[in-house]
Amino acid sequence: MTQIAHHIPDEMLAAYAAGRLPATFEMVVAAHVSMCDACRAALETHETLGGALMEETPGEAVDGSLLERTLAMLDEAPAPHAASRAAPKRFGIYPGPVAEALKHAPPRWRAAGGGVKQQILVEDGKSSVRLLYIPGGMAVPDHGHHGTELTMVLQGAFHDETGRFGPGDVEIADESLEHTPIADEGMDCICLAATDARLRFLSLLPRLAQPFLRI
Repeated sequence: MTQIAHHIPDEMLAAYAAGRLPATFEMVVAAHVSMCDACRAALETHETLGGALMEETPGEAVDGSLLERTLAMLDEAPAPHAASRAAPKRFGIYPGPVAEALKHAPPRWRAAGGGVKQQILVEDGKSSVRLLYIPGGMAVPDHGHHGTELTMVLQGAFHDETGRFGPGDVEIADESLEHTPIADEGMDCICLAATDARLRFLSLLPRLAQPFLRI
């Protein structure tokens, strides 16, 4: 298995375990945990601690209709968050959570300029989760961030001002980072990227294309 050097921060794993992580980032965390033994063990620790804290929390008085409401909930469909925490099967290079979003079918790539392609998996007007295809040796346009971006490598590798990222690695960028990700020569790079705000492109052409690319 590829050695993973860039992991999910502990505070983000804790938020994921507690169900407090923004939905935009859940797929990236779930995908990384499915490939990373260290982060999976850390997540299990957070979940165990969370369960222990719940057991030690003093109980509160409840009204008499609680049992009736609880039984009624058994007939309801699972909440989306619970479903997203499941562990679907891997599909090629795509970890289970990504394969599920793709419905276990190959990505339907759309040109994004300069040989780069994308498929949007989730998008709500501001935040998004997408797959990016970057040909070997090609660069993504210089950009900054209005929020947070998580980028996980699924195939190949890329490098930028902060270092090199290979399969399973996650780069976390915030408003302080301006960078130019460049795919390594050779194998094309495929990444899973999640953002909670639009990117801030530094040159004119990407800014003009941004509304059409929804990134």
